[in-house]
Amino acid sequence: MAKVQEWDQQAFAAAAAEGVVLVDFYAVWCGPCKMMMSVLEKAVEAFDDAQLKVGKVNIDQCRELAAEHGVRTIPTFKVIKNGKVVATLIGVQSQKRLVEAIESALA
Repeated sequence: MAKVQEWDQQAFAAAAAEGVVLVDFYAVWCGPCKMMMSVLEKAVEAFDDAQLKVGKVNIDQCRELAAEHGVRTIPTFKVIKNGKVVATLIGVQSQKRLVEAIESALA
């Protein structure tokens, strides 16, 4: 099962360089972000760490990274494959939609 990790700018850069990555841009004060945590954890259960790296980036602590990725609304999810963003999902998402975005990147 892929584990959700907390990433800073350095950890994000290392993780996103290769393979498939799902990143959740969030803030601790954001109600919808808190609600999405359990959905995110369930969505990534079907994948292992070799297939998918999963991280959360706190936009208040990583403002530059959030700005670099055009994050204006949270939660924002980005699926990255080999360093390139292949999907962006903004706002509350269903577990199914997150899984579909991940599977599309893995295909």
